[in-house]
Amino acid sequence: MANSLAPVPSAPATPAIAPLSLKAIAPWAVFFGILMLILLYFVGAEQGATSVFSGTDVHEWVHDGRHLLGFPCH
Repeated sequence: MANSLAPVPSAPATPAIAPLSLKAIAPWAVFFGILMLILLYFVGAEQGATSVFSGTDVHEWVHDGRHLLGFPCH
């Protein structure tokens, strides 16, 4: 028994995408890392002795986020 293979159509030519280098990604990674740390501070620790802003305004704005992320606040 002979096996015959049907010709495989060639894939359309797609332009090659240049890989991203670490030098291109590093500044953005540092920026977003610092931004996330600031956000984590405001959600997790902005009250009491470590408070940067006086009053409870920041606490009230991030109150639901604190509970969602598991931070105690009461």
